[in-house]
Amino acid sequence: MENLDLQEIRGRLDEIDTRLVELFEKRMELCGQVAEFKIGTGKAVYDGQREKQKLDAVAAMVRNEFNRKGVHELFSQIMTISRRLQYRLLAEHGKGGDTGFTMVDELKREGVRVVYQGVEGAYSHRAALQYFGEDADVYHVPVFEDAMIEVEEGRADYGVLPIENSLAGAVIDNYDNLLKHDIYIVAETKVAVDHALLGLPEASLEDIRRVYSHPQGLMQCSGYLGAHRQWSQISVENTAGAAKKVLEEGDISQAAVASPTAGALYGLKVLESSINNNKNNTTRFIIVARKPMYRKDAGKVSICFEGLHKSGSLYNMLGNFIYNDVNMLMIESRPIEGRSWEYRFFVDVEGSLSDPAIRNALLGISEEAVSMRILGNY
Repeated sequence: MENLDLQEIRGRLDEIDTRLVELFEKRMELCGQVAEFKIGTGKAVYDGQREKQKLDAVAAMVRNEFNRKGVHELFSQIMTISRRLQYRLLAEHGKGGDTGFTMVDELKREGVRVVYQGVEGAYSHRAALQYFGEDADVYHVPVFEDAMIEVEEGRADYGVLPIENSLAGAVIDNYDNLLKHDIYIVAETKVAVDHALLGLPEASLEDIRRVYSHPQGLMQCSGYLGAHRQWSQISVENTAGAAKKVLEEGDISQAAVASPTAGALYGLKVLESSINNNKNNTTRFIIVARKPMYRKDAGKVSICFEGLHKSGSLYNMLGNFIYNDVNMLMIESRPIEGRSWEYRFFVDVEGSLSDPAIRNALLGISEEAVSMRILGNY
């Protein structure tokens, strides 16, 4: 082996890198020709069996174990980039696939029926009135999934559902339920959360023994409630329902964690105000409808996908966003029922379905994922 100084070694590396770039460009030109063939024949871009054969073949050319893994990873990335070029060319030829969504100027908000989960005074009730107006025709159902069914079966035009809290995180039931029903996210609205401890008019803090609220309400006030260890914490369907329960049962030892608005509605007394752990507490609500539509000024796309259960699968899926300069806003994983330790992913990205970069990224994911569904653009 020649004894070279550092500058000579770097010079030779530069020469090799130049040749690699030249060969890479030639390879990409050929991949463009492959895309032209697939455009003409309708053949899918992703051929998992062909890629596996190719990766095994190039790895077998290398004797050193470390280099063998490196070659496998290098060519895996090269083929990924090749696929993304092909997706782009397919999209340019109008072969990107129909999303099934219709663009509209505005969502209809007047003369519509709106359903939410809970009871009057719930944060979902406030979100519905905030988005559709104080005179909106709103009604409530007992559980989240019932609201989705009301929309799916046409009894309501829209449903209002909490999806994420800035402190407690995702409302996981609603993520799971979105996949069970033929409904779509068409808008969102955010509501500031201000919890109070509510009791009967004649109650005092010394009387309290049991506190009722939604699980997230209890979690969001864990600091205050934890300082009163003598109180039992009991979960119910929603915060306003907790307030209603305290009123109906008339027990001065019971209190609710809910909004002051709910307290006023049910004639309860504020025993302690603003008991949130964090005063900057906000819940994001989604508006769902039966029709897959999006406003022309929509700026967020929500999808759900399931990747192959193998190393690098999620990385490759998300790479479609990176390659198309799409900003990812959120990712949430949920276990797949009946398949231990396998997951599907919910992702929010910035953009519109009318944006070629978004359509390109979604085409790549839909081709390579086990399944993908666009949940909404809003």
